[in-house]
Amino acid sequence: MSNNGGFTLIELILVTVIIGILAGMVVINYGGFQQDAKMRAAKGDIATLGQAIDLYVLHNDDQYPQSLEELAQPDSTDRVYVKELKNDPWGNPYNYIPATSAKRADYQIYSSGPDGVEGNEDDVTSSTEI
Repeated sequence: MSNNGGFTLIELILVTVIIGILAGMVVINYGGFQQDAKMRAAKGDIATLGQAIDLYVLHNDDQYPQSLEELAQPDSTDRVYVKELKNDPWGNPYNYIPATSAKRADYQIYSSGPDGVEGNEDDVTSSTEI
């Protein structure tokens, strides 16, 4: 009887199953980190847009912009507050609700989140907990 020193079919199947289980665990864990990173990126973008709006108000006699697009266009003194308006990490534009009063900072900037639908629990705002 000769011994070739190769692997048996059972050994090969066992190794394949173990590799499959480990790969599945990595994919599941990676997916969670990726979503968390996108949420953090959206929250950072919203904070940056908020700072641009605050500067706009400071330079424009306490007047709030009526849209985010105004931040990317030169004002009367050729100031631009953001170089370009980016979409959120899911490819949707950020939403903006202007302030109701020139003296109150009650504007809202938010992302409709991963599903792209406004008004549900996955929306990202400046107050979203991550």
